[in-house]
Amino acid sequence: MTSVSTDLAYTADELDLDLRWWSAANYLTVAQIYLQENALLQEPLQVEHIKPRLLGHWGTSPGLSMIYAILNRQIKNTDSNWLLVTGPGHGGPAIVASIYLEGTYSEVYPRISSDSAGIRLLCRQFSTPGGIPSHVSVQTPGSVHEGGELGYALMHAAGAAFDHPDLTVACVIGDGEAETAPLAGSWKLPAFLNARRDGAVLPILHLNGAKISGPTVLGRTDDENISRFLTSQGWSPIFVEGDQPELVFPKLQAAVRQSHEDIRRTQESARSDHPAPHVMWPAIVLRTLKGWTGPHIVDGHLIEGTNRSHQVPIAQVRTNPDHLRQLEKWMRSYKPETLFDANGSLLKELRDLAPQGDLRLGATPYANGGRLSVPLRIPPLEDYALDIESPGTTLHGTTKPLGELIRDIYRLDTGDSDGGGTFRLFCPDETTSNKLGAVFEATDRCWQLPVADFDDSFGSDGRVMEVLSEHLCEGWLEGYLLTGRHGIFASYEAFAMASVSMLVQHSKWLQHAAGLEWREPVSSLNVLLTSTCWRNDHNGFSHQGPGVIDAVIPLSPEVIRVWLPPDANTLLAVSEHCLVSRDHVNLIVADKQEHLQYLTLAEARVQCAAGVSVWKWAGTEIVDSKYTTDPDVVLAAAGDVPTQEILAAADLLHRWIPNLRVRVVNVIDLMALLPREVHPHGLSEASFIDMFTRSVDVIFAFHGYSRAVHQLLHGRTGAERFHVRGYSEQGTTTTPFDMVVLNEMSRYHLVLEALRRARRVTDHSIELSAYCTSQLARHKQYIVEHFEDMPEVRDWVWS
Repeated sequence: MTSVSTDLAYTADELDLDLRWWSAANYLTVAQIYLQENALLQEPLQVEHIKPRLLGHWGTSPGLSMIYAILNRQIKNTDSNWLLVTGPGHGGPAIVASIYLEGTYSEVYPRISSDSAGIRLLCRQFSTPGGIPSHVSVQTPGSVHEGGELGYALMHAAGAAFDHPDLTVACVIGDGEAETAPLAGSWKLPAFLNARRDGAVLPILHLNGAKISGPTVLGRTDDENISRFLTSQGWSPIFVEGDQPELVFPKLQAAVRQSHEDIRRTQESARSDHPAPHVMWPAIVLRTLKGWTGPHIVDGHLIEGTNRSHQVPIAQVRTNPDHLRQLEKWMRSYKPETLFDANGSLLKELRDLAPQGDLRLGATPYANGGRLSVPLRIPPLEDYALDIESPGTTLHGTTKPLGELIRDIYRLDTGDSDGGGTFRLFCPDETTSNKLGAVFEATDRCWQLPVADFDDSFGSDGRVMEVLSEHLCEGWLEGYLLTGRHGIFASYEAFAMASVSMLVQHSKWLQHAAGLEWREPVSSLNVLLTSTCWRNDHNGFSHQGPGVIDAVIPLSPEVIRVWLPPDANTLLAVSEHCLVSRDHVNLIVADKQEHLQYLTLAEARVQCAAGVSVWKWAGTEIVDSKYTTDPDVVLAAAGDVPTQEILAAADLLHRWIPNLRVRVVNVIDLMALLPREVHPHGLSEASFIDMFTRSVDVIFAFHGYSRAVHQLLHGRTGAERFHVRGYSEQGTTTTPFDMVVLNEMSRYHLVLEALRRARRVTDHSIELSAYCTSQLARHKQYIVEHFEDMPEVRDWVWS
């Protein structure tokens, strides 16, 4: 544990000013929760001044306001760039109050003016229809972290610090949030934070002892054990504790000052010719009362310092006169008449406590990343594209060319005016496994701990972020993007489900950010799902799960994109599009194993732009050199393995029934199946009919769960004629082809379905049906005896 001196913390006048500023923030916090009128108590408080519904959270707010006040002073004293990330998102009213007091809020939202009228609107908008949420939401200037779902504060702070060498991120972690698994993993940041190249993160573990219904683990843990834990993770903790503001403020101010000085010394050493061999980053552990300065006892129950202060500590103010009187006494204890002038403006001596311009926490460009973003340099795709002489005849690892492209993006990423890089790949210990290992020709894995002689591609200046946590990869990337950078998160498909909730939260952030003119667009969140369910036959059932697609397709159509490139060149074209896109969540599903390759790069670009295409070379619709009006059956696919099985089915139909008119359709942009009025990428109804006809049955092989396609097709012409085969939770350690057999998506199952649905049936249909049935039986016997697939399946190519 580190001790600090308060000798240079404050003059008496400075302490008095900060305490008054804190009172103003606390007052506005309470006013936002309770009041719809009489916001400055210029008359006695009446029932009609109280909101009909009392929403919001008081308990964590006083601590947040205190931290904000002290950060203001440190920023002013040092003219340094800071970003504040508040894990206790329920402290929204405190952060909004502080941003209002510093003047940023009125600049961003002029109607919320710096006077009585503005304070009235500030209160009326909080947690009301047409207003703002109770969290530190996307509408809050200075915020990159919503905080409604707990666990992600420290990883978002880390992502913000990467490649921003002049930035210090203060990250407040509530002791309730500290109980979550993602936050527990986040403490490992010192193993990845490069003092030479990155900014810094100053965690402030705020222990007020309680969550919504009881005590917290760390709140009841002694300092010695907390110190041992943090020290073991690479932090040097400073403890600040107390319940008397005039004593706590100097201690916290000194802790922040000393921490910042330690950070600067560490960075100066790392950026010199003689860097320090080992870094211990400072962290502050702050113990204060929950609901500090609020009502102490209500109706005989202790409130201050307990979980009862978590939300609205005095609840019945509209119906209980004693509660109304107690609320007014509480609010007047802050002496608003000594903080605001007759017009309702904050007094000048308090206004002057805030930093100026972009140094204000609410105005920092680091929280509006589009202001800092520079275009990502992407080399020509032609340098990485596969030569395709004949479709479906060449096997190649689909993700390997993408790995080579990312390698050269790293090489071109020389940084920006801030001095850091602008691109990173985030992956849970699977970069090489996912066949993206070419990136290590350009950079190492980021690693600040000792490196052994046998370690492969590990180094302190590495910029591939590998950590065995989907949460950290996703969260780091989110913070990285929201502060103006670019990146990709690559993960095994099944285990990306661990962080799906984070992806959902990020999409909600982007959805609301799009409606705020002052928020500049940021680079899209790109998630590459590989090691997919169809090719995890070697790992078994636990590694098979395409559920991320189902989780994202109901989300905002303005944000969500789902891509299923069937080969390497389409993956390159999709990735280029996604990397230059803004304000989207791009889900890209492409398996790492070797697959047949179909399209040239030029064809891939055209078909990726179209989203859905008829593969004329694979169909049998041309009769006497003319294209038929309607085929007898449509075979459609979305995904690499489904595409191969559909093509193999088309091949069987052509060989056995050459006069059967078959159309083959490939879907790369899954959201194109939605109607145009539902999703901007949706096909028009006319284009949809051009692709799938108006009445012909469609046999659809799909990468994921079949219900996802049925959900997307709802409302389309003849949606009932789509017969979707996809993953149906059948799998084991087996052969690749047995996976599609077990889930009834094999070429033989697809042919049998096509024969049942086709408009015309011939004698050869019966023979082909019998052949398919016999092949399925033969397959089952063959793999048990030989442990591999039948040669006609294993060696099949398009011809």
